[in-house]
Amino acid sequence: MPLSKQDRDRIAAAIRQAEANTSGQIVCVLARAASNYAFVPIIWASLLALATPWLLIAFTTISVERIYLAQLAVFAVAVALLSIPRLRMLLVPRHLQRLHAHHAALEQFMARGLTHTRGRSGVLIFVSLAERYVRIIADEGIATRVPQSVWQEAVHLLLAEMRHGRIAEGFAEAIAACGRVLAAHFPPRDEGANELPDRIYVM
Repeated sequence: MPLSKQDRDRIAAAIRQAEANTSGQIVCVLARAASNYAFVPIIWASLLALATPWLLIAFTTISVERIYLAQLAVFAVAVALLSIPRLRMLLVPRHLQRLHAHHAALEQFMARGLTHTRGRSGVLIFVSLAERYVRIIADEGIATRVPQSVWQEAVHLLLAEMRHGRIAEGFAEAIAACGRVLAAHFPPRDEGANELPDRIYVM
């Protein structure tokens, strides 16, 4: 697991502390990967298998039956090897990784109820480890007042800690930074309603 119970408790406490000074709501999501990229091993294994007969015909005199068996073997071995997560990720273009991670962040923004807060004041802090992707998405009530560039401080803090393997610390610092921004634009309401759970979701 990327986070221990202690890490989760620390992040939950950071959310509570940040939300004590604002009516805004903060939700954190940590994904191991935005996609399983199951299509990647199939595509690359198919290309290797398709190239195999041409190489064998050009450089050997083995029979058609053996060429066919060799083609099947290449496909099976390639799929098995390229299904290893680290190898698989190396074959996924960076722009495709970012696209999948961005879509996953938007899906989580909708799934975690951030569009239902009073004043549309929800903020999602999304991290996908496999893609090394961090995104902060603010609902429209915040986005009309705070430009996206303002959230970059929190992104940089989180990325800096993640590079050293300190995921919980990174989330805590990003939450505090987001809390400061929210406090400046969304002061606490008298009733102090907490509309969303103070926790991190791990996918």
